[in-house]
Amino acid sequence: MEVMLDTNVLFSAIFFPSERMNGFFSLLAKNHSIVLCSYSLEELYRVTKRKLPQRLSDIEIFLLKLPYRFVYTPRSDLVEDNFNLHDPADYPIILSAMIAGVDILITGDHDFDDVKLEKPEIMTPSDFINAYSV
Repeated sequence: MEVMLDTNVLFSAIFFPSERMNGFFSLLAKNHSIVLCSYSLEELYRVTKRKLPQRLSDIEIFLLKLPYRFVYTPRSDLVEDNFNLHDPADYPIILSAMIAGVDILITGDHDFDDVKLEKPEIMTPSDFINAYSV
């Protein structure tokens, strides 16, 4: 199964590692394929530069160790928004997940709670662990 990770999940994993988050990534790496989009990675660098500029190199270290498929995010202003998202900045994530054809989008952003799609299914890391750990 292919799983796309939102920026907030990556940020938490890199800068606030926990036993649960490490277990989440172990489960992903063992049983699933990880997909990252250009928008999430750009946003990850922007947020880190603003909040933790001294730790920008931690992103590189993390990404070099993480096996993933990279997907380019097209400009979202070229596509009509039919999801009524609270934050228009979230639209590129949905668009990327749909273009990539991933099965699940993992996010901690509750603005996605009202988005109902057949594919991808939208879950939090905890929901994913509960549903897919053996």
